[in-house]
Amino acid sequence: MENNKLNRLTGQARRESYSLSHDYIGVEHLLLALMKTGSLATKALEEAGANYELLRSIVINNIGKGSAVRPAKEYSNKVRQIFDRARLFAQKRKKVSASEEDVLLAILNDDDSFTNLMFMLSGLDKKIIRDNLIRLQKEEKSSNTSNNLSENLKKFAKNLNEMAEAGKIDPVIGREDEVERVIQILLRRTKNNPILIGDPGVGKTAIIEGLAQRIVDGKVPFVMKEKTIVSLDLASMIAGTKYRGDFEDRLKKLFGELEQREDVVLFIDEFHMVLGAGASEGSMDAANILKPILAKGDIQIIGATTIDEYRKHVEKDQALTRRMQPVHVEEPNKDDTIKIIEGLKDKYEDHHKVEITDEAIKAAVDLSQRYIQDRFLPDKAIDVIDEACSKERIKNYKENKNQVSNKEILDKLIEEKNIAINEQNFEKAASLRDQINETREKLEKEKEENKTDLKISFDEVAKIVSSWSKVPITKLTEDEKQKYMDLDIDLKKEVIGQDKAIDKISHAIKRARVGLKDPKKPIGSFIFVGPTGVGKTYLAKSLAKNLFGDMDNLIRMDMSEYMEKFAVSRLVGSPPGYVGYEEGGQLTEAVRKNPYSVILFDEIEKAHPDIFNLLLQILDDGRLTDGQGRTVDFKNTIIIMTSNVGVSSLNQNPKIGFGTGDVEKEIDDSNKEIINKAIKNAFAPEFLNRLDDIIMFNSLDKDAIKEITKILLEETKDRLKNLGIEINYNKRVVDLLSEGGFSKEYGARPLERHITNKIDNQLAEEILEGKLSKDMVINLTVKEGKINFANKKEKIKEEIPIS
Repeated sequence: MENNKLNRLTGQARRESYSLSHDYIGVEHLLLALMKTGSLATKALEEAGANYELLRSIVINNIGKGSAVRPAKEYSNKVRQIFDRARLFAQKRKKVSASEEDVLLAILNDDDSFTNLMFMLSGLDKKIIRDNLIRLQKEEKSSNTSNNLSENLKKFAKNLNEMAEAGKIDPVIGREDEVERVIQILLRRTKNNPILIGDPGVGKTAIIEGLAQRIVDGKVPFVMKEKTIVSLDLASMIAGTKYRGDFEDRLKKLFGELEQREDVVLFIDEFHMVLGAGASEGSMDAANILKPILAKGDIQIIGATTIDEYRKHVEKDQALTRRMQPVHVEEPNKDDTIKIIEGLKDKYEDHHKVEITDEAIKAAVDLSQRYIQDRFLPDKAIDVIDEACSKERIKNYKENKNQVSNKEILDKLIEEKNIAINEQNFEKAASLRDQINETREKLEKEKEENKTDLKISFDEVAKIVSSWSKVPITKLTEDEKQKYMDLDIDLKKEVIGQDKAIDKISHAIKRARVGLKDPKKPIGSFIFVGPTGVGKTYLAKSLAKNLFGDMDNLIRMDMSEYMEKFAVSRLVGSPPGYVGYEEGGQLTEAVRKNPYSVILFDEIEKAHPDIFNLLLQILDDGRLTDGQGRTVDFKNTIIIMTSNVGVSSLNQNPKIGFGTGDVEKEIDDSNKEIINKAIKNAFAPEFLNRLDDIIMFNSLDKDAIKEITKILLEETKDRLKNLGIEINYNKRVVDLLSEGGFSKEYGARPLERHITNKIDNQLAEEILEGKLSKDMVINLTVKEGKINFANKKEKIKEEIPIS
């Protein structure tokens, strides 16, 4: 027989036959066995007055004991007929397989077997037995409905069938293959316990909820229609187990109840938790209790866990894994995710009282897939839609003050009406009823007036993704278009003398912003080559400020700190087992926190060769795997590397070099040839081929130094303005400062020190001495070849606070 209970019945019948030394298994042995199974058939017989000893004695007196020395293996022909008839009864009741009750009914309907004599001699009425059985089956059916599980199942498990019937389960879309695979495994004869394995958020739990919904809707094979899926709450089972053995006792009782309920399948979410759950010194964990029960096949379970947890915990336990059948749940593609959200759309619209547009659904999928890299579809896209609806509902929520006061009036009137009815003052109650109806009409009218039609579109979704990922995701508005169009102009105002470099970078960024770049690669990747102090690092800072609104979006890595082989792990994090494994890498963690950044690798030529292997992956695929196995997305970063390779060769030749002034084109060509040769010698071809461009920076000429002088003086002017002091200067001051700070070899850095020495130091002295007070005007002039601080005009005498 294909049923565990019938297996027990036939086993008991074999023992009854053996106890009488019979060499066959007959119907009389089945009837004796039915008296010992503890089933509904046993109860029906007992309630009719059946007695096991009396029935056994009838068999002995009329058939006698046999002479067999071994248990019988063969069923009599009559037993086979009884089993066939039992199966027909089961089919009529729309049951998958026959039960002990069906066997008893088949025996009761047979008039030719020895059992008729047993019933007659023991004084049993077959009609009473049949009526008892039908009544008990009806009672069991009502008690076994989905809202009437046994005590432990109700306490420690959640009935998914019941939730599906109540409409509390979201529809499952696009997972037909996985659900079919789960059903196939559940219907196997042995090892019929599926375990769903997949990344968090791909829909493992939803698949099992979808299976429960299918069972309730009757959209499963006939043999599955009687199944009930219950979800185990392992935390509740462990909670409150104060003494050793409490947890094991609870678990054993639960599994014992499940053994009696073949129609119940236990779902264990986060299945890896059963390994070690409830274990303490001298006790077993849940897995060790579960394994022998699974081996016997007395219960069925479904597990669900992530890929990482499966490998880390479950896969190591071979005894457990061989009893589980893996079902791999992959992340759905964009089209399937859109269908999933469209299926859930009505539920979210009803909950939030908003309208979700098709544009919003597509945007949630596209933007979450592109910008939220540490989570998976469809979970992240659904969460984006949910939060966008929530935000819009809160933002547009309005409740009229009159509406609030009318609600209070309505509550008060209802209370007065109830009091009037209790006092039997029906005239007053009728009057109050009219007032209540009038107030309700006012409330409904105010609700309609204040009702706002809320729609979720691209912009609402983009704001949520932007807040999660810290990426400025907006449509290209007219203002933003202008910002990108003017990017090169804005950069040239801040970075002087490097117009060609700025043009190349701004073109790359514009291509990326309108979607013409390879989506798998970073926005741009460049090597800045040139002498010190010409603006290589400053251009990277200005780029971060102009593009991302803040210089803090510059991630700076000084490659002189990564010259040794062991330093490579600092970028991506230590491997498992090493100190600092949990902390993550300096580069990967910085990009995870700010995925929209400019990354500056300063003095790249000083890096260890292994660093370049990591950079190849970033430049080619736009991603990097850290020490913990997490993928970090570099697609929204700009990679800038600075280098001084070849610069010393140029400086050694007085006729050619950066910014020597004469025959500019020939000098530029010569520069390029020398620099390119030096770069090819310093870096591997596969590294150079992955870069967008090699950008050469010129030395700063005197005109550029003058412009930089103005910028530095303006910065000083802004700082003084915060202190309430105004400063003015003329062209002669600029000329004198730029001439004193000019250096072909060291660029703008000497100029910055020169202005600090000549201007900032003097101002600091005068502020500390109290000579400068708030609301004073200082005019800088040149007198006898020196900077003169003149014409201090005091408006309001007040000491400047020194911070």
